[in-house]
Amino acid sequence: MKRMFLILTACLITSAGVLTLRHSHVLTGGTAGLSLSLTYVFHSSFAMIFFLINIPFYVFSFIRMGASFTLSTLFAVTALTLFTSADHWLPPVSFSPFAGAICGGALIGFGLSLMFYHQASLGGANILALFMQKRYGWNPGTVNFTFDFAVVLAGIFSVGLQKGLCSILSIAITGLAVGFFKHKIKSSYSLKPDLLKNFTSGQSQEASS
Repeated sequence: MKRMFLILTACLITSAGVLTLRHSHVLTGGTAGLSLSLTYVFHSSFAMIFFLINIPFYVFSFIRMGASFTLSTLFAVTALTLFTSADHWLPPVSFSPFAGAICGGALIGFGLSLMFYHQASLGGANILALFMQKRYGWNPGTVNFTFDFAVVLAGIFSVGLQKGLCSILSIAITGLAVGFFKHKIKSSYSLKPDLLKNFTSGQSQEASS
């Protein structure tokens, strides 16, 4: 129960960061950033786009990472979807792109760190990065940043060059925030090695087939 409450808190912090970026017309990385870019293009609800984009990653996560991690991720994505959908009832407000990039990036970085520590994620690149680390030994930070950078570059045309540069600043700040807590995040997976067991059993089944 305590773990679910802390994941919920992490989602609230992350959603505050996402909404800060949205009201600054600044992008971020991951599936949240991709969803944010699509809201600018299609003028659609962030919550709905974000939830739909993550559906294929739920399937991948269940097959490769196990039920516990997938359910935690589903819970986190659903919570973030609900929190960000509350934007419709908030008063209209705007922030400068530079200030929004700093504040939004820091909030998202802190929220993600708390989420990772309690073995949850927001789907997308988070799941792929962990899988690539276990399967091929790839650096998960590099995988995440590469995906984030590609998402921001693809979305620059929707916000312009100046705000695009601020978007790159936001993902850099998010990366620095997560990097600051990387040792605590790593220790949490050492203490609760459920993902490693799931992955190892998956590899054993593949080898025997």
